[in-house]
Amino acid sequence: MQTITADQIPVADNPHGVDVRHLYKTDDVVVSQITLQPGEVVKPHKAPVDAFFYVLEGAPQIEIEGETLAAAPGTLIPSSAGHLHSIRNESDGLVRFLVVKTPNPAA
Repeated sequence: MQTITADQIPVADNPHGVDVRHLYKTDDVVVSQITLQPGEVVKPHKAPVDAFFYVLEGAPQIEIEGETLAAAPGTLIPSSAGHLHSIRNESDGLVRFLVVKTPNPAA
């Protein structure tokens, strides 16, 4: 059985300059964990595929197409392909969330 832990995965280069770890990748899906320090932002961008965000820790401000939500742990937020989205950590603590994109846009 394969197991994957985020601390075993190197931080990926990304245009946002934040801690992104690609935990699982196939042609069908990519699952990444993103950790935001206080004040860090995943800059507004559009994904070419459907994605969803699943909050693990903290309360990120998630904005999709101009609508903003302070998301609690355990919340799943879908974002359709082509929708403008960004995620901010406006708190004093860490924010961690999973991003799942399907199909894998790099495949």
